[in-house]
Amino acid sequence: METLFSKIVKGDIPCYKIAENESCFAFLDIAPLAKGHVLVIPKQPVDYIFDMEDNDFSELMLFAKKIAAAIKKAFPCPKVGMAVIGLDVPHAHVHLVPLQQVKDLDFSRERLQLSPADFAEIAKSIAQNLV
Repeated sequence: METLFSKIVKGDIPCYKIAENESCFAFLDIAPLAKGHVLVIPKQPVDYIFDMEDNDFSELMLFAKKIAAAIKKAFPCPKVGMAVIGLDVPHAHVHLVPLQQVKDLDFSRERLQLSPADFAEIAKSIAQNLV
């Protein structure tokens, strides 16, 4: 199954990449709820996150944990929220969003409009904070 996200992983569609390993990929959401909103995906497309094999699911969560720590350093916040919606793209993905308040994770809110330079700066800032 080829998805929008698998095309991003292959490099067929550009993105603001944060990090990747052999099985996971992290990049900025292009319609972010907040500066620092990152999507974390398995490279192998699976439609529903809870259909993932246990080892793959665990690896995705551990990878997301590292990305969340980098987001928190780059965009100081009390917490980094995590949401799994999965209705818009048939490829499992985790949203990581820096939170100042609960409503920061409300997906019905208007999304930020950022310039390519803003996205590039945000991606660089998060990537530089990876341990």
